[in-house]
Amino acid sequence: MTYQELINSWSAFSQRIQAFTQELGLDSLYLECDHSALRVNSVEAADELRHGFSSVGKIISDNMINGRPILIIELNTPLMMGTSAIECVELPYPSDKVYPVEGWEHIELVLDCNAKDCDTLTQALLEHAPQLAPVLAGTTDIKVKMSSPKGDKERLANPTIAFKKNGICVKVHAHGIKAVIASEAE
Repeated sequence: MTYQELINSWSAFSQRIQAFTQELGLDSLYLECDHSALRVNSVEAADELRHGFSSVGKIISDNMINGRPILIIELNTPLMMGTSAIECVELPYPSDKVYPVEGWEHIELVLDCNAKDCDTLTQALLEHAPQLAPVLAGTTDIKVKMSSPKGDKERLANPTIAFKKNGICVKVHAHGIKAVIASEAE
């Protein structure tokens, strides 16, 4: 996966993500999409993408999360997804897991609710999007995963709910990526 291949695939990924967001009913909440993330299977691919993104943005975080480096790159010109301007890209270096497809994998939406755990985030999300009750209960074909990933220096709890279907993922979390990064300095 080269940087140019990744950029060329943005439009198709964006359309699939927007359709999935509509299926979930999250589009009507007008949540901020604070970043998009990708997946690669080799250090060489990650290094190439790091170099490519460094020419169009700056690395604002280089942190160890779950035992691997994850970069956050703030773009000089945001990626557009419909009317949303996505200012940051998450570039995780590979782990032991091999992804069937390299490239764009998910977006993350911010539900500003100050939730400190997944249960509180779930309740806040259901207050805004009650149609997600069957999805969160596991009675649909959409997979749900809840987690609270945390970098070595992060001080801000950021529970996350991931919705997965057909090789793409939409995550909802309580705090924007820049707030999480700012917590590292506290």
